[in-house]
Amino acid sequence: MKELRSYATPRQLEYLDAIEVHGSNRKAAKAMGVHRTAVDRTMEALKTKAARHGWSPAHDLTHPVAPGQRLKGASTLYKDGKVALQWVKSSADDVAQEAALQAALLAMAEDMPRLAPVVSPIVTAPHLCNVYTLTDSHVGMLAWHREGGDDWDLKIAEKVLIGCFEQMVMSSPQATTCVVAQLGDFLHYDSALSAETPMHGHSLDADGRMPKMVKVAIRILRRVIDITLLKHEKVVLLLAEGNHDISSSVWLRAMFSALYENEPRIEVIDSELPYYVHQHGKTMLGWHHGHLKKNDQLPILFASQFPKIWGDTTKRYAHTGHRHHKEVKEHSGMTVQQHSTLAARDAYAARGGWTSERGVEAVTYHTEYGQVGTVTIIPEMLEAA
Repeated sequence: MKELRSYATPRQLEYLDAIEVHGSNRKAAKAMGVHRTAVDRTMEALKTKAARHGWSPAHDLTHPVAPGQRLKGASTLYKDGKVALQWVKSSADDVAQEAALQAALLAMAEDMPRLAPVVSPIVTAPHLCNVYTLTDSHVGMLAWHREGGDDWDLKIAEKVLIGCFEQMVMSSPQATTCVVAQLGDFLHYDSALSAETPMHGHSLDADGRMPKMVKVAIRILRRVIDITLLKHEKVVLLLAEGNHDISSSVWLRAMFSALYENEPRIEVIDSELPYYVHQHGKTMLGWHHGHLKKNDQLPILFASQFPKIWGDTTKRYAHTGHRHHKEVKEHSGMTVQQHSTLAARDAYAARGGWTSERGVEAVTYHTEYGQVGTVTIIPEMLEAA
């Protein structure tokens, strides 16, 4: 257990602590209020990650490779059932290369040309705020209708995301303020070397290489922001961390902060933690992708993380994604809305039998009264337009 800790995420560390305290995966799961399979799968993923770095005692791998490297292969010679010789081959770790990529992108943002301000609309309603949510868009994913019911690739993603977002904005009230809530997993994968999830290393079906995916993603976000600037006086931009794009969310925030530095009507929410908040009068709005905390845990988290805003408000709402289907539930002092996605199902979701209605929803909030309206757009509406 001790050796595994150096490879664990914060959530995996919680599981390790629970296992050590309670003595087994089953008892740890019961104490944490999760299903036994969640603990089993998390531990297997952690062991797999450790093995990729050269630590797997069950397979006689007890010499981790150097920092910045990952295990490429190992050959073991046994004599009388014991290890006699072992050759360990390593290669450059994509995590270290991702860190270098992030640093380069942040440096690039410092010298990026800034866009000129856009003329503000004349008449807006100052008491209203529209929240436009895009979550789990998975730009760069490849899906086939024979498996999941619908096709999805870079071209389709750009058309559907921009088209549905434009209809969502056009159908919403003329609020003074809006929040573009890109709630994470906007990019399908996070590595320049391989299409896999950054936390657990699961292989993903991808359309094209990462540079192509990044260009399409930036183009979509630029168009989304342009649409909202034409309608609203103030645009709050949230580019949240998801479990598929942990690194990419960092450079996206840095890039768009620099890009719109000279646009006084745009505010980019900049947070190192994956919990985000905006106050609209007596209404508190919070966001979290959903990969680290369950929905019913968010009220107490936001209350403790943002006590002043919590105390200054009487209406409180949190928005999540991650699970790809809609759910709205009132908890202690806060209503939590889980949003569905516009993306099609990939092979993994289809084979697992997970289904959900595709769509996006804009929610309008009042400074005094909280939620006062919603607009829902589904992909089929683009075909009918």
